[in-house]
Amino acid sequence: MRTLLLLGILVWSLTGFEVMAQSNVALRFGEDGKFKIAQFTDLHWDSKSSNSSVTMATIKEVLRTEKPDLAILTGDVVSDIPADEGWHSIIEIFEKERIPFAVTMGNHDAEQGYSRNTIFNWLSKSTYFVGNRGPEDIHGCGNFIIEIQKASELGLAALLYCLDSNDYPQNARKYGAYDNIKYDQIEWYRKQSEQYTKNNGNKPIPSLAFFHIPIPEYNSIVGKHTTIGHYGETISSPNINSSLFSSIIDMGDVMGCFVGHDHNNDLIGINYDIALGFGRTTGANARGDLERGGRIIELYEGQRKFDTWIRTAHGTELYYYYPSGISSVDEKELKYLPSVNIKPIRQGINYIYYEGQYESTADFSPVTEKKRGTVSNFTIKGATVKDYFGYEFQTWIKIPKRGVYHFYTYSDDGSKLLIDDNVVVDNDGSHSAEYVSGKIALEAGFHKLILRYFESYMGEELEVGIASREILEMRIPSNMLFIQE
Repeated sequence: MRTLLLLGILVWSLTGFEVMAQSNVALRFGEDGKFKIAQFTDLHWDSKSSNSSVTMATIKEVLRTEKPDLAILTGDVVSDIPADEGWHSIIEIFEKERIPFAVTMGNHDAEQGYSRNTIFNWLSKSTYFVGNRGPEDIHGCGNFIIEIQKASELGLAALLYCLDSNDYPQNARKYGAYDNIKYDQIEWYRKQSEQYTKNNGNKPIPSLAFFHIPIPEYNSIVGKHTTIGHYGETISSPNINSSLFSSIIDMGDVMGCFVGHDHNNDLIGINYDIALGFGRTTGANARGDLERGGRIIELYEGQRKFDTWIRTAHGTELYYYYPSGISSVDEKELKYLPSVNIKPIRQGINYIYYEGQYESTADFSPVTEKKRGTVSNFTIKGATVKDYFGYEFQTWIKIPKRGVYHFYTYSDDGSKLLIDDNVVVDNDGSHSAEYVSGKIALEAGFHKLILRYFESYMGEELEVGIASREILEMRIPSNMLFIQE
């Protein structure tokens, strides 16, 4: 375990903040450059129920098989009286397993006769509890930051923002069933993030956020090709959008948010480059049909990158790789296209240039062809008119490693990208600048790539990119593109 016992109540953070010590435990990346988190959610612990022993067995199985550096419980932990007995039983699990743990409050946690403050008093007495009640002058209890140190030198490598998503609005009839994270909490996050970034040479520190109730943006990942997991119930987010997600985009540090609350959901997907994920329901007393378990998240030191998967007593499933959005489902179910044995003569792309009024990339015809040539990368700068023109680019892309690849086009107007005559990105039609992506499984080696693009009226834009588990999303580099004559 990559932990170090500390002495004292207050410590000076390496960032220059005076903060409450994260209990008596300092967390750091391992020599392998990784840090592993186990997320448990919705335990719904009832000390009077025999199911509590099943929940305990599930937690222990995940801890012992995955050996995480930290466990985070994302709310609805104890749902029945006697709550004090329930909380102490849960604390004891992590103390006996010698695993540091943190807790964010759920909407049911303060319903059993004890306040959030009282619960955090119990938690803070544990040597292995990581966190604190947080600022008293903002909404909620348990708004705190967990710092993860670099493996072999001084400095922070990652941050975990833990937030209280509160419980119920004062007027449920008017504002919906569940409360939202409040503006003063978001302002607190922004100030903390800004200071951490400033102290890190104005470079955001790779971070994650944990809370209980999903924010409304979770609805945006449903049905996307970069989303995997079970979607067994409507997402129970607040009706009021408090703009947390907008602030996360502004600050540029949080890679992903992880929540609980919805027992039949364990989806994870990406919206505006931010991963939005549910944990796997852990408690045997909780409603829902999913096998009980936990979500594992593995961070990489010095990289804006993580892998995540579900762990149950029967094994692992639903591996997901951020930031590519590629998953084990893709790797298993997609058919891998074989490479072609060619001998390219040099790097580059052949093109045919057209002029005319088009509504689709299928409208090009030989009679509107104006010229042919070769370019080093995808560009429309060679057009001789401002509007009403088109291009067909043909090249061979050299795929470095067998795997699933994402391709995208950002175009105004339409574009369509084909690999080995298979449509991967359909961004066709007359429209303003739009980003569209698709994925395909490819063997290592050369594959034929065709890109068609047309410009109609006003605004012209074309960007063509690639991503994989090893390649962060970027424009396709020229050294991957070859021509054969």
